Amino acid sequence: MDSQGGPYLNKKALCSPLGAARLCQLAMGCAVIAMVTHSAGFSGSHGVFCMAAWCFCFAMSVVVFFLDATRLYSCLPVSWDNLTVTCSAFATLLCYSTSVVYPLFFVRSECPYAGCHVRNFRIAVTTCSILGTLAYGAEVALCRARPGQAVVGYMATVSGLLKVVQGFVACIIFGALANRSEYSRYVATIYCVVVYAFCFTLTVLVVVMTVCGRTKAVRCMPFDRFVVVSTLLEVLLYLSASVVWPVFCFDTKYGSPWRPSSCPQGKCPWDSKVVVAVFSFLNFGLYMADLIYSQRIRFVSSRMPSNSRV
Repeated sequence: MDSQGGPYLNKKALCSPLGAARLCQLAMGCAVIAMVTHSAGFSGSHGVFCMAAWCFCFAMSVVVFFLDATRLYSCLPVSWDNLTVTCSAFATLLCYSTSVVYPLFFVRSECPYAGCHVRNFRIAVTTCSILGTLAYGAEVALCRARPGQAVVGYMATVSGLLKVVQGFVACIIFGALANRSEYSRYVATIYCVVVYAFCFTLTVLVVVMTVCGRTKAVRCMPFDRFVVVSTLLEVLLYLSASVVWPVFCFDTKYGSPWRPSSCPQGKCPWDSKVVVAVFSFLNFGLYMADLIYSQRIRFVSSRMPSNSRV
């Protein structure tokens, strides 16, 4: 018992839907890592990515569960609610990616040279990864702010969750840019890279300010207005990049609208350019949705008491 007469451990960390979701995350993460290292195996850059993602998510779940169960999160100079929902949203995206990438590159209908037990282990790994994705998604759903309820933190709102998705999509764009995209051939494509980097930095800044409880660091305007202004800037920049990049990559004057027949699979610059173009449009749509919802939060918040502001 602590000095206040309560238990040392947080019972809600176990005996609650949120605790059950986190225990499921730990179980699935442990099962995936054990099966991959035991028999399923991994190789190449795609396998390394999947294994790194699973290990990162598992380690993050262990830390979050331990801090929540022992109440030691109160010693950290962060907003715990914002931190946990940010971590669970990011882990959801990571596990979803591995649930697609791993079976795509490692699961085959026929048995590999190592035998059918390897294939069966890989199918089991994929299943556990999908269940882990659902567990992380359940935590996001349990923590997400709902209409008519008091908002615990900005990251629990739709706008906050969109920030996590925007950052994740930007990481995919950076990966495609680094994979033989030939972005340095034209000044216009270099401009697009600068836009992606600037918007990513601005998005991360908003997330870090929220998680660290530094929302009052912007002295010239309220934080909700800063979010709207920065999101509008990102929308305009992504709009320009979403137009400029396809023109300078697929127009016949600068590139090719069709995939060259001599381009090797997995090492073709044209493929990377397509990935950048597709995810640029996707992120533009995410920023547009974020702008609409951020404006809605600002409008509602202005009519709420100060202790309920996002």
